[in-house]
Amino acid sequence: MIKKDFKEIWEEKRAVLSANPEKCAVTVSADSQLVEGFMSRAKARSFDIVVDQNKGMGGTDQGPRPSEYVLAALAACHEVTYRLYADALEIPLEEVSVSVTGHSDARGFFGLDNSVRAGFSHITGEIKVETKASDEELERLREAVNQHCPVLDDLRQPVSVQLDLIRK
Repeated sequence: MIKKDFKEIWEEKRAVLSANPEKCAVTVSADSQLVEGFMSRAKARSFDIVVDQNKGMGGTDQGPRPSEYVLAALAACHEVTYRLYADALEIPLEEVSVSVTGHSDARGFFGLDNSVRAGFSHITGEIKVETKASDEELERLREAVNQHCPVLDDLRQPVSVQLDLIRK
């Protein structure tokens, strides 16, 4: 793997965004269609994504469940944010990996108890780093990442969602 210093990218992006606030607004999108059974084909940018349920849930197990993509998004976003902020803050970071586990109660999804959430009740995980940073530097990095990781923010703060139902 080629080691890059992302501080230059960080500084360039910050300069461009500071000088051009109209470029700060970012919109991303994804589309999905249920193909067969519980298998969906989703698309984000030019990437095709297979989403499915495991066989015990009636799926064909051809791809991760939607909630597993949420966990994967959190883990990967955290890794990217650690990498970027480590370089930006000049904190040495050789490697970073994230393992997360979502905990849920199926009664919510199946409508057996309306007081139980349909999604995760909580997420636990570990961030493993290889670094020569001091404990103080590592804590400063952790705080910066927890404040600026977009997917973590999406999960921690309520996000306004409007999904219109349209008859074909």
